[in-house]
Amino acid sequence: MAPYEALYGRKCRSPVHWDEVGERKLLGPNMVREMTEAVTQIRQRMGTAQSRQKSYSDQRRRMLEFSIGDQVFLKVAPMKGVMQFGKKGKLSPRYIGPFHITERIGDVAYRLDLPASMSQIHDVFHVSMLRKYVSNPSHILKCEPVELKADLSYEEVPVEILLREVKNSGIKKSL
Repeated sequence: MAPYEALYGRKCRSPVHWDEVGERKLLGPNMVREMTEAVTQIRQRMGTAQSRQKSYSDQRRRMLEFSIGDQVFLKVAPMKGVMQFGKKGKLSPRYIGPFHITERIGDVAYRLDLPASMSQIHDVFHVSMLRKYVSNPSHILKCEPVELKADLSYEEVPVEILLREVKNSGIKKSL
């Protein structure tokens, strides 16, 4: 029972209860018909607004499907003050990986091949937590061997100067 009905012993006169049989005699058939038409129009407009909002959200939504063996990045939610994946705070990574997909579970879940260091994390993830990894040769770092001297020191040699600028500080020096 509604609080209004408990307090006053009768139902609140709202468009929901005006359509009942006992109320029709008191209000008159014209008013009931108008309220029924108004409720129908409200429902129709709400359906129109809902379909409009759905079309807006569907423009950004895309169906993701991965196959077994694909590589994906895993989205991690950074927790404030907790260092889980190497960095803390703003510099913590948003995505980690790439990891191989080993199994598809249902329509929207995938099992990943996680390393042993992440054994405490469950290995099944929703598709919204994954991002496809597109391989790029520039992602692979070239490791050149370091030439060590007899005293285990080495000489650093610059490979390339990327940018050179001469800036005037604006202070005039008198000679």
